[in-house]
This record gives sequence, structure tokens and C-alpha cells, in this order.
Amino acid sequence: QPRKGADVLVEALEREGVTDVFAYPATNLVSGLADALLDSVPMVAITGQVPRRMIGTDAFQETPIVEVTRSITKHNYLVLDVEDIPRVVREAFYLASSGRPGPVLIDVPKDIQQQLVVPKWDEPMRLPGGGCLNSADELRRFVELTGIPVASTLMGLGAYPASSDLSLHMLGMHGTVYANYAVDKSDLLLAFGVRFDDRVTGKLEAFASRAKIVHIDIDSAEIGKNKQPHVSICGDIKVALQGLNEILEEKNSVTNLDFSNWRKELDEQKVKFPLNFKTFGEAIPPQYAIQVLDELTGGNAIISTGVGQHQMWAAQFYKYNKPRQWLTSGGLGAMGFGLPAAIGAAVARPDAVVVDIDGDGSFIMNVQELATIRVENLPVKILLLNNQHLGMVVQWEDRFYKANRAHTYLGNPSKESEIFPNMLKFAEACDIPAARVTRKADLRAAIQKMLDTPGPYLLDVIVPHQEHVLPMIPAGGGFMDVITEGDGRTKY
Repeated sequence: QPRKGADVLVEALEREGVTDVFAYPATNLVSGLADALLDSVPMVAITGQVPRRMIGTDAFQETPIVEVTRSITKHNYLVLDVEDIPRVVREAFYLASSGRPGPVLIDVPKDIQQQLVVPKWDEPMRLPGGGCLNSADELRRFVELTGIPVASTLMGLGAYPASSDLSLHMLGMHGTVYANYAVDKSDLLLAFGVRFDDRVTGKLEAFASRAKIVHIDIDSAEIGKNKQPHVSICGDIKVALQGLNEILEEKNSVTNLDFSNWRKELDEQKVKFPLNFKTFGEAIPPQYAIQVLDELTGGNAIISTGVGQHQMWAAQFYKYNKPRQWLTSGGLGAMGFGLPAAIGAAVARPDAVVVDIDGDGSFIMNVQELATIRVENLPVKILLLNNQHLGMVVQWEDRFYKANRAHTYLGNPSKESEIFPNMLKFAEACDIPAARVTRKADLRAAIQKMLDTPGPYLLDVIVPHQEHVLPMIPAGGGFMDVITEGDGRTKY
């Protein structure tokens, strides 16, 4: 019967069939394997064997299935080391389908099947990406069972609550020092639903160079595309986590997972390298504006952003505790994304507080959508961090191009003392309430008024253009190249 099922799979999909025999002795496979060999049917049979220590002792249901099937398979394996499984499985599927197709058998002792990878490691890390947003409950349960710290990619924010003590927040180019430190130092990296893009990894060969990497993703094209994992699984992360959690729940009383020393080390890094910013007189630090918004909304708002410095500050200083709270253009970096994204969120979630944290450069690219917001009377709040510049480009000009400017000033050169364009006029043209705030002392009340006003609202927050998003790992750099000091007031 297992052979028949595998045959149907082969004929329907024109690819290797897979049959599993979890208990031993698997003798019912013999006729099926012989048939597959003679009919050139590609098939991988995974069979169960008695525990390694009992092989050769005539244990209950022990059968030397490797010897029995040696002459009726293209090749067969007896797995004696759990770390051989990825190699053996890859080889088995290759052999089954290459040349003249035929059956390959993998015999796995019971104790190998039951081994857990996690207890071998002292400094593990969990890296969820955007692929984990639909499996947040399973992810939280996995972290509860293992106690493994979590760092998220930009697109994975909210999959695991930022308020948890085990959260290291975001890693990558503008991630926290402690998140990047943890990945650099880790000896096991569980990467689920990520694609290892350059803004996360920086210098590929230096990224997680000490770690064994386990990569689970539903898209097979992403596995090994950028960073080669030691163990890879192509599948639904929700299903994979459910399976892992079941195993951990059964084994939790005997695995004794204890990563307290590792977590203590990371807590020390949090204290040593916190996310922070400087204040200059009554000027409003953009990071502070987002902190205040986080406090006044209780961290429960849906946040959309454009692309640039404001996007990274929103990722750093707003604490996302639920999936789908964070809407941004990550891979493409499409300026102008924030306002239409907020419109979509407000339509889909009329009960939610929706705030577009935007920059003046991104906002003006889709400013006409203010008319849509007014016509549909959508309660979209716009927190506009207005520095009169393309801030992220200015930051790179400051750091790497001797502050040479290439059309990054967005104001009126003949009237630099004036705010241009006047964003309040755009709001007025669309009959949307709006206000401007320039002093830190007035900010909290201004944000509270924005949140309390029914319907849409635009708050134009004037911030210094000299601010830099920190930490920063330069493009193509590694953790050791991280920048934690300086801004546009500094000469480089």
C-alpha cells in the first residue's frame, strides 16, 4: 500500500514519490521497492529502525532493512548521526531521480528521530521574518517552551511582542546593537520566514559566522539563495512550529533547556547599548515624537510609513506587540507608501487607531490621497516628521560623501527660514484639520489632540535635519563596523 501511494504521487506530479514507515520493521515495502526498481519509479522510502544501541540485539521488531533491500534499491542509508540527515535526504532525492530513476531507502533509528537539536547549543537565537506573521501564536509558544531570545527583521516586527524580555527588537543595518551582537555571537540561528536580504545580513560571510543555521521557509527559492543553511526545511512555518511545539511539550520535562547565562549576557548588552537620542534645546527629536506616540496609543496603533529615516525610527521606537501592526515597504523601499497604506488599514480596520508616520519627502509623493481620506471620512492620523530634506540620503551624504549635497534640500533656497512647502495648506485644501508643532514642550499635547480629534488629522512636526538614524552598519559591512555616534553636526 505505501508503494501504491508513492506511485500515484509520481504519476500525478512527475516527481519523486515519498513513503514513510515510522515504525519498524517496514518489511511490507520490499515488494514495492522491487517493483519501483524494475519499473524505474523514483521513490524515497524513509523507514524506522530500533534505537542505535539495540541494533544487532534481536530487539522487538528489529529487521536489518538496509541489508534486506540492498539489491532492490538504487542506494540505501542507515542514519547514525542526526547531523547527517540534511545531507542524506538531499542525496537520496538526487539519486532517486537522476540517471535511471529508482527507489532509495533511508533507515532512521528511533533515538535519532527523537533527538532535539536545541539542547546542544549554549547561545541560540530565533530570527523571525515577515513569513512568521501568520504564525505569531505558535512562535510565542515556541519561545515560551525554549527561552530562546528573539530578534526580528524589519518585515517581521510584531510577529513576536517587542515588550517581552526575550525580544531584542530589530536586527540589521539599523537594528539594535544587542540584536546584531546576539546574531554575531550565537552558535545556533533559527531563521524562520526570512530571506537573508542585504539590509539584514550586511557582509554575508560575516553574518552569523559562528552559528549553525536552520532555515524554514515556504518558498524553496529562498533557501540557500543568499545564506546557505546547515539545515533547511521547505514548508509552512505555522505547521512546522506546531510540530516543534508538540515535540517540545512532550520533551520539556527532560530537556532542561537553560539559556539563562546567554540571556544575562544579552541583557547586559541592552544596558550598555540602548536605543537613545540627544536633545538640542527646544528642537523636537524625531525619535522622541515616535516614543510619545507609542506611549499615548499604548502601543496598539496600526502604523504605516513611507521610506527613509522616519521609517527606521518608527521601526526602532514604536513597540509592536502584534502582527499586522506595522505596514511598510521593505524590499523595494517605495517612497509614498505610507499614506495609501494607512487608507487601506483604516478601511480594513475601522475600529483601529491608524497613524501614518511619514517624512516630508515621502508624504508629498502621494499627498493627493488627502482628498481620498476626506471624501471617505477615514480617521487616518498623519504624524509628519518634517525636516525639509531627504533625510536618509542626507545621512549618507554626511557619512560617506563629505556632506556634498545632491538636490536633497526640499525647501525654498531663497527663503530658508520658512517651512516649504506648507503642508498645512495641503490639509486645508482637503478640509482636513491640521496643526504644526516646533517645540518639544508642546509635542505631547499636540499628539494627544491629533489622536482625540474625530476623523483625519495632520500634525506637522518640525524636526532637525541633522539627525542620523543610529545604530548603523554601513552597506556591505559586518557587526564589527557598527556606528553608534555622530550626526549631521559632526565633520567626517
